[in-house]
Amino acid sequence: MPSFKIDVSTATVFVATPPTPKLVSKQTGEIAIDRETGAPLATVGLLVADEGEGNLYQVTVPNTGVPENLAPGTPVTVVGLKARDWENTFNGQTRHGISFRAVAITAGA
Repeated sequence: MPSFKIDVSTATVFVATPPTPKLVSKQTGEIAIDRETGAPLATVGLLVADEGEGNLYQVTVPNTGVPENLAPGTPVTVVGLKARDWENTFNGQTRHGISFRAVAITAGA
C-alpha cells in the first residue's frame, strides 16, 4: 500500500508516551523488527499541534532512531513521518485504520 509524507515542519511536537517495544504478538512477547535495517521497532506517542489543532499519534520508529530517556512533555523533531492506511480481517471481522511511521525522533524542537 502507498504511504504519504506528513509535513510537520510548522508543527510543535511533544512526547505524549515514552517509547515501548512494538510487539508482533502480545502472547509471545516477540518484538517487531524493521525489514530494511533489522533494528527492533518501538512505538512512541506523539502530540502534534499545528494551526490550532492537536492530535495524538502512535508512531512506529526503529530503536536506532529513538534517543534514550524520552519522557512525556519532551519537545521533539520527527524525521520522515509517513502515514499508511491498513485493513485486515480476523475471525470474519474487518478492521482498518491509519498507521504512522518515522525514520527518527530527535530531542529538541
